[in-house]
Amino acid sequence: MTRTHTGTATGGKGAARAARIAVVTGASRGLGRALARALAEDGYRLVVDARDGAALRAAMAGLPPGAVVSALAGDITDPSHRGDLRRAAEALGGPDLLINNAGTLGPSPLPAVSDFPLDELRAAFEVNVIAPIALTQLLLPALRERGGAVLSVTSDAAVEAYAGWGGYGAAKAALEQACNVLAAEEVAVRVWRVDPGDLRTQMHQDAFPGEDISDRPLPESVVPAFRRLIGERMPSGRYRAADLMPAGDQAAEAAEPAVRP
Repeated sequence: MTRTHTGTATGGKGAARAARIAVVTGASRGLGRALARALAEDGYRLVVDARDGAALRAAMAGLPPGAVVSALAGDITDPSHRGDLRRAAEALGGPDLLINNAGTLGPSPLPAVSDFPLDELRAAFEVNVIAPIALTQLLLPALRERGGAVLSVTSDAAVEAYAGWGGYGAAKAALEQACNVLAAEEVAVRVWRVDPGDLRTQMHQDAFPGEDISDRPLPESVVPAFRRLIGERMPSGRYRAADLMPAGDQAAEAAEPAVRP
């Protein structure tokens, strides 16, 4: 386990109110790193994780001066690691927001359902479905008490049929339905599932090995959508980041090539 503290939270949009605490999984790169930085800028104290401790430390070194972060290297499928995340959040005052961002694509190149190795499919469901549900269960008592929120990152592969995306899409569809039911059960907690769209991330590169994905927007481009969702505390439900973008940002997104899996 790696734990890093980088000072006391000062400045940012949350400075005038009691510190808010966010738990962000898979924060060493891509969308998780972009969201962690945005939350730190907005005054959140952070508990973050990733499997690669060195990459996580490097990512957190880029946070704004004065940010408070507990960075724990570990595997989200490990119950003891999930327990460490809960204890770290409690040490900072209790979680207000959980972002289930950590995930796995599965085998690359993407196999057809007819050829999908079942052990790889089980692993994908363990990371993409079981682990986020288990972490949500651990944090729910505190989230209920604080009127918090759970945000799970999903994909259009959960609702559309793309050849090769059966394993990943099936896992995300399962996570989505679990979140949908959770929203009906937890009236004091916001439960969001957000499709960020195609982004220039390592996972997306792995889905298209050897191809140039430089036409996809960077993860930072969708941060305004997540900020709006969290800041306005929108109703529980499924959202597309493109639909939440401010008008100016939507125009910029429209200028990007429309590339789907």
